[in-house]
Amino acid sequence: MPNFEIEDEYVGLIAGVDEAGRGPWVGPVVAGCVVFLDRNVDEFLLNNLNDSKKISKKKREQLYEVLYKEKENGKILIGVGITSAKEIDEINILNASFLAMKRAIVDANANPCMVLVDGNREPKNFGYNTKAVIKGDAKSYSISAASIIAKVYRDRLMEDMAKKYPGYGFEKNAGYGTKTHVEGLKIYGVTPEHRLSYAPVKEFVK
Repeated sequence: MPNFEIEDEYVGLIAGVDEAGRGPWVGPVVAGCVVFLDRNVDEFLLNNLNDSKKISKKKREQLYEVLYKEKENGKILIGVGITSAKEIDEINILNASFLAMKRAIVDANANPCMVLVDGNREPKNFGYNTKAVIKGDAKSYSISAASIIAKVYRDRLMEDMAKKYPGYGFEKNAGYGTKTHVEGLKIYGVTPEHRLSYAPVKEFVK
């Protein structure tokens, strides 16, 4: 379960960032940024925050709403950063993920002295001090909260995209290469939201 131990290694504002959507074949990559200004927050957060992939959709939605409630209470800063499929094709998914994280920090209106980045890679020329934390969304409250923001925000984007491009199952597969998605590609072809640099998508561009 996450805690504030990594945050406590530093003095000043500590931001946690994480992204959702590296693996899907379609849509943007979305990053969340969370800064705890006050740790005296709703106990539901501290008792339930964890790696977003280990939490049910219903609980993720609940955590998302409580995080934004605490933002309104002035206890948390939240930001969301988006990098489009076109940008992913231009600069690759790793760089696009870092760009989304940077945009999320700016959107949070945060000026952190340290940014905790989920994963094993630290971005270069990022403009902020960074520390990579492997499996950070299971270790740090800030990263865990950021992972919830990114995941829920992106899932909602994909549900909206499913209405615009029906037949691919985006509302259920979030853009991953499921059987429904492949069938959609066979029938309807590639959408403007597909990542053309991804090998499985290239097959359908031919």
